[in-house]
Amino acid sequence: MARLAVISDLHVDINHFTEIELQQLLAILKEKQVTHLHLAGDVANRVETCQEIIEFFSSAGLPTTFVFGNHELADVSGEAMMTHFPNTHFLNERYIPLNHQTVLLGFNGWYDYSYSTMETEKEIVRLKNLYWYDRFISRAFSDPVVNQQGLKRLKYLLTDLEKKGLSVILTTHFVPKREFIVYQTGKYKRWNQLNAFLGSEALGELIDGFSNVKQVVFGHTHRRFEDQTIEETIYSCRPFGYFYEWQLTRKFIQENQLMDTFQMAKIRNVLKTNQHAFDIYKQEHLKEEFQSAMTLIDY
Repeated sequence: MARLAVISDLHVDINHFTEIELQQLLAILKEKQVTHLHLAGDVANRVETCQEIIEFFSSAGLPTTFVFGNHELADVSGEAMMTHFPNTHFLNERYIPLNHQTVLLGFNGWYDYSYSTMETEKEIVRLKNLYWYDRFISRAFSDPVVNQQGLKRLKYLLTDLEKKGLSVILTTHFVPKREFIVYQTGKYKRWNQLNAFLGSEALGELIDGFSNVKQVVFGHTHRRFEDQTIEETIYSCRPFGYFYEWQLTRKFIQENQLMDTFQMAKIRNVLKTNQHAFDIYKQEHLKEEFQSAMTLIDY
């Protein structure tokens, strides 16, 4: 038996990872008897760093593939490079066999504002250009058009795989199902506007038409969910995320009574003030965080 591990949103630069953390993750993957690692986007902000991470795991004898998330795309110029980046480990709109009947298919993905709570595209684009990280990404077409073009190519691939009688594990960075979009109420309601940039409902609808897609693994939400089965396809979303969002960070703050009420906006300052203690706590509990943020699939 072989085992695939899929991890999204490592953000190694923002999380200040060194070889120590990477070696710890590698040890966990070996302990879990993982035979193939796939990183589903947002490995790092810089493509060079992303490739260094891929090489780290590959050179350790663990076959590793990846697709881009929005953070890498800010460091890539041109649609051709975004789609067909010249790295043999890059799996966007490509697939590799896992066994004689199952393939791993990678797809960067994108978004089309279908999860938005705003009324007009003009409103959405204005918000994106003001606040969202993707304002640094230069695309040749509007977001809905980029998404539509990508889905057209994905449909061709899925149709071909269906004709060949092959089962598919699909990995992507962006959200394909509304069930994984959180709509806040009360004082946090304004954050719902950012849901416009999380994914595409049309991707989920496309997947619904292919019974050979057995599992879909994605991230980007920075919020972890229990697996859900929708139209006989398993959906897995458990991104790693930023250090100030981790479960271990919340536990560190709670156990040390560092905040009267948990406020995300104040976490980084609290951690900075208690940096040494947090570094020790992180070293003790990072293994649990890694384990809760990976999807393991036997094949």
